[in-house]
Amino acid sequence: MIVDTLIEAIDAAKNPTALGLDTRWEYLPASFQSQFDGTTPQGAAEAILAYNTQLVAALRDIIPCVKVQVAYYEMLGLAGMQAFRDTCQMAKAAGMVVISDVKRNDIGATSEAYAMAHLGRTPLDGTEFAGFPTDFATVNPYLGSDGIIPFMKVCQEEDKGIFVLVKTSNPSSSELQDMVLSDGRTVYEAVADRVIAWGQGSEGRYGYNRAGAVVGATHPAQGAALRQRMPHTFFLLPGYGAQGASGKDLAGMFDMEGRGAVVNASRSLLCAWKKQDTQDFAAAARREALRMRDDIMQALAAR
Repeated sequence: MIVDTLIEAIDAAKNPTALGLDTRWEYLPASFQSQFDGTTPQGAAEAILAYNTQLVAALRDIIPCVKVQVAYYEMLGLAGMQAFRDTCQMAKAAGMVVISDVKRNDIGATSEAYAMAHLGRTPLDGTEFAGFPTDFATVNPYLGSDGIIPFMKVCQEEDKGIFVLVKTSNPSSSELQDMVLSDGRTVYEAVADRVIAWGQGSEGRYGYNRAGAVVGATHPAQGAALRQRMPHTFFLLPGYGAQGASGKDLAGMFDMEGRGAVVNASRSLLCAWKKQDTQDFAAAARREALRMRDDIMQALAAR
């Protein structure tokens, strides 16, 4: 089962982190940009794919997972979407678990189409087509079960998983997610309870199911409470590094065995070369990845 695969990859690396490939042209060092034609979408997409490839090669023995944010590829149109697909395929070939950060949602047949595009296979005339080679996709729950059940159906058929937005890392998440309902729950707690129901019965060897939750590492108290509320739900934790969260902020979002979550870092790895004042972006990312791993593991050990 795919959640077991992710857990075992994390255990093997002793590192519950994901490399966020939210890659943009302006994140690349000038010396690297100079090798490509940055005046065209095709040239920028080729540069981004090459950058991603070098980062994965430098980090694959440290980091077990990548999260690829589709928006940064969509900006470049068709060339960018080809780079998105090629990035996912390249990371899979490198042995990494791949999360597509697409935050899709709709209802009925449209939701099923999104699920087939990013997690399944599309039937053609006598054959099938797999759009994007990924293991998990992020999903927005705003439309309720009508938008989630089609994803869960495809996940069951294809051995894939989803991460549902529950308590996101952005500061204004409280405007909606912290609103109190008539039964005393917040909106994000109500969503959490729905995620529990959507995933029920799909638990793997380690007790976690196919319906995971996106929980911002920037909300330590809420995240720790959600871990108690959702003992069988695997967490994707954005917000580390550039958004301000550290290992001690997110330690409570793991279970007592140090499992149950993967921590994403994007800009702090992609742009580590800027902070370290070097053009060797791969070496800089590796140093930051090791620092991040140690920060998280020390925080977990100190609980």
